[in-house]
Amino acid sequence: MARAKNEEFNQIKYQNEFKKANYDRVEILVKKGERAIIKEIASAAGQNVSEYINQAIKERMERDQRMTAEEQE
Repeated sequence: MARAKNEEFNQIKYQNEFKKANYDRVEILVKKGERAIIKEIASAAGQNVSEYINQAIKERMERDQRMTAEEQE
């Protein structure tokens, strides 16, 4: 999307548009206080909360797929 020469670049708008075009949003609910625990653990692992949760989901999906494949053998 081209912008007018006199229009300033809006980094936040750009990031929001990029995310909207390239990512799906999933909302999860955790019990009060658990978010802080997840944030601490993620930080200790060198990740942000989103990265940590995405990695956990990916690992669980891979494990479940392996288990399903083994059951079918």
